[in-house]
Amino acid sequence: MSPPSGKKYSESGTARLLGAGTSGILELFTFHPVDTVAKRLMSNTERIFVSGQPLRQSLGQLNHVIFRDAAGKATISKYLSLFPGLGYAAGYKVAQRIYKFGGQPVVRDLLERESGQWFTRTFGERNGKAMMHATAGSLIGIGEVALLPLDVLKIKRQINPEAFRGRGLFKIVSDEGMALYRGAGWTVMRNAPGSFALFGGSAVVKEFAFGLEDYNKATFVQNFFASIGGAVASLTVSAPMDVIKTRIQARSFDNPESGMAILRKMVQQEGFTSFFKGLTPKILVVGPKLVFGFTLAQWFIPTFDRMLKGQTVAEARV
Repeated sequence: MSPPSGKKYSESGTARLLGAGTSGILELFTFHPVDTVAKRLMSNTERIFVSGQPLRQSLGQLNHVIFRDAAGKATISKYLSLFPGLGYAAGYKVAQRIYKFGGQPVVRDLLERESGQWFTRTFGERNGKAMMHATAGSLIGIGEVALLPLDVLKIKRQINPEAFRGRGLFKIVSDEGMALYRGAGWTVMRNAPGSFALFGGSAVVKEFAFGLEDYNKATFVQNFFASIGGAVASLTVSAPMDVIKTRIQARSFDNPESGMAILRKMVQQEGFTSFFKGLTPKILVVGPKLVFGFTLAQWFIPTFDRMLKGQTVAEARV
């Protein structure tokens, strides 16, 4: 992430590109199966564990929800079934991480240059720095909607592969056009507070828990704990919109059901707790994925910057 004080310590664009891209690649191959499990749980509209239902039956239903057609197959086949849409996921994840983790520092530098004094006057010096990081994250999160088609294709491959039968990538793009941006409004409503909490939570931990004046000088361990704070806050505040967004994107291409219709149906048929479906496994399983990627990005960006400048760690910390 970009440091809090001026361009003097800002990383180069190349370092941001390399750092964010590397974190995205490592995150993808480590956590894609986990992401598939979370998406399938969130898109499931039926209760799995029902009062009075035998545990064996509930576990069988859970097995079917997670592994789909591979539910009755061998363990290795089940595991491989969690890698649908890897090509779309690679394009989306790497592009998203480069845009999000590499772009947030650029927006934060711009905010500091144009509105830094306003943030300081309004929130105070220490709170102002954290608010700039959070605001930059929120703005970059809103713009992330541009990558929505890749996310839609990835999720459909994970959850609704039947939508791809007999059609290749270019055929789908040609047929669907702007339909690939379904759920854009819900995505913005999820990303704005989610990214605000992610970058803001990380900044708060660095500022108030570790007392760092320059966030870029955080150690790997400090980045790790700051990422935990940001990730938990982000996943919690964005959970309701994320469930709706996932259901919009998981349905068939020819299903016109709107986000508001899905919202009403969730309230009527599943109750308000349905908005937080998958939150526990998300924090326990997907949370580490976000912590992993965010920690690596925050560490790789200044590391690549030092390498490109030919500096040692000690020289960079002076």
